[in-house]
Amino acid sequence: MGLSSLLTRYLGHSFFLPAHGRGAALPNELRTLLSKRAGVWDIPELPGFGGPLDENGEVFRSQQKSAEDFGAQRGWYGVNGATGLLQSALLSIARPGQSVLMPRDIHRSLINACVLGGIKPVLFDLPFERDRGHVLPPDGIWLQKVLDTLDSSFFEISAAVLVHPSYQGYAVDLSPLIAQLHQRGWPVLVDEAHGTHFAAAVDENLPGSALKAGADLVVHSLHKSASGLVQTAVLWMQGCRVDRIAVERSIAWLQTSSPSALFLASCEATLREFSKPSGKRKLRARINEARGLASQLRKIGLPLLENQDPLRLILHTAKAGISGFEADNWLISRGLVAELPEPGCLTFCLGLAHHKRLANLFRKRWDGLISSFSNRSSLPPFNAPPIPFLNVPLMDCGLACRAPWESIPLNDTVGRVSAEFICPYPPGIPMLVPGEELDQNRVHWLIEQQRLWPEQIPLYVKVVL
Repeated sequence: MGLSSLLTRYLGHSFFLPAHGRGAALPNELRTLLSKRAGVWDIPELPGFGGPLDENGEVFRSQQKSAEDFGAQRGWYGVNGATGLLQSALLSIARPGQSVLMPRDIHRSLINACVLGGIKPVLFDLPFERDRGHVLPPDGIWLQKVLDTLDSSFFEISAAVLVHPSYQGYAVDLSPLIAQLHQRGWPVLVDEAHGTHFAAAVDENLPGSALKAGADLVVHSLHKSASGLVQTAVLWMQGCRVDRIAVERSIAWLQTSSPSALFLASCEATLREFSKPSGKRKLRARINEARGLASQLRKIGLPLLENQDPLRLILHTAKAGISGFEADNWLISRGLVAELPEPGCLTFCLGLAHHKRLANLFRKRWDGLISSFSNRSSLPPFNAPPIPFLNVPLMDCGLACRAPWESIPLNDTVGRVSAEFICPYPPGIPMLVPGEELDQNRVHWLIEQQRLWPEQIPLYVKVVL
C-alpha cells in the first residue's frame, strides 16, 4: 500500500489533528483555491507575491494585516510547522553559551534549538497529577518558587519559555507569570501551538492568549488549534525586548527559501477566518458544542477530566483499569480515532468541524470498551519523574548529541550521560534530553515507563563514551 492510498485509510470518526477535521472545517478561501486545477497554486516567490521575509509583496502585506488583527506588532508565516518558528524564536533571544529558563514539558524542538544554538536549557519541574500521569502548568506561586531557587543556584538567565496550553488543554492565566519574568528583564517566548483559538477572543471563559498576557514572542500552530493545513504556523512579536532583525535572521536559518505558496495561502485564510465575524461565530459554536458534549458525557458516566480547553476531551481510562493504549487500539478498530493515547488517558481533539450525535456514539463505544475490559480495578497512581526541581544537563546538549557514543541496555546506564532523547511521540515531550546524567532513580523510573508506554521507551540507550 502506497502513501497516497494510506491517506484515505482513517475515514471513521476522526478526533485527531489537524483540527480542520479531514477538510470539513477548512476556510472557504482555501477550499476555493484547492478546487481549482491541481497544482495551479504551486508557484515560487514571484514578483508581487514575495515571501515571509520580504519587505514587500503580498505575503508581507498579509502578515502585517494578520498582526494587526491579532494585536501584535509583527507576524511571520511559517511553512515548517510550529517547530521551525519555535526554534527560530529561541535562537533570536539567546546567544551561544547563554541559559534559558524552560518548563520540563517543553517540546523537543526547543531542546533541538538549544543543540543548534549552543544554548543551555535550565529546566524546572512542574506540578504532577498522579491519578492520570499528567503535569499541570505552573501558577504564580510555583513560578516564584522556581525564581527563588534560581537565585540560590547562580544561573544567569537571558530569556524564558512557557507552554500554554498543554497538549491535553490545561492552562492558567499567563499574565502574572509573564509579569514575574519581565521583572527580571527577560524576554518571554510562549509555545501556544495548541492555543491559537484563544487569541480569537470569542469567549470570555476561555483562557486568555499569551499575546494578551504580554508575551514578547508567541508561536501558534495553525493546524493544531485552527483550521490550517499541516505544517502551517505563525510567529508573533510585540514589545521592545526582542530584536526584529534577529528574529528574521533566525527564520532565514531554519525555513526554506522556497516556501509553499499553498501553505502561505493557508496561513492567511486561517487567520483571516478567526478575525472575521462569521469565523468567530463558527468558532464560538464549536466551543459551545464541545461544552455541551462534555456535559452530556459526564452525566451518563464517562470519566472525563477537567481542563481549560473545551475542544480537548480527556477520557480518564485509568479510572476503569484500562490504559489509554488499550482503549485507543480497541476504539480505532471500531472507527473512533483519538489524538493522544497515554498510560492513563486518551485525549480527543474535537477540532473545528461540526459533529452530529457524538454523545450517543461515545456512550456506545465506552459501554463496549468497558464490557471488553470488564472486572478491572482502577490503575495505581503514576509516579512523577524523580528529577531535581531545577535541572541543567550535565553536558552541553549540542556536545552530547555530537559526541562519540555507544548503545547499552537501559539497566546499565547509571552514571552515564545520555547522547539522545527518550521521548514518546506524540506529544514529543522529552523524558530525557541529551546531556542529562542518568542516576539510579531516573533509570528505575524509565524502566517503569517501558511497561507503561509499550514499544515507545527503548531497551537500549545511546550514552556518551
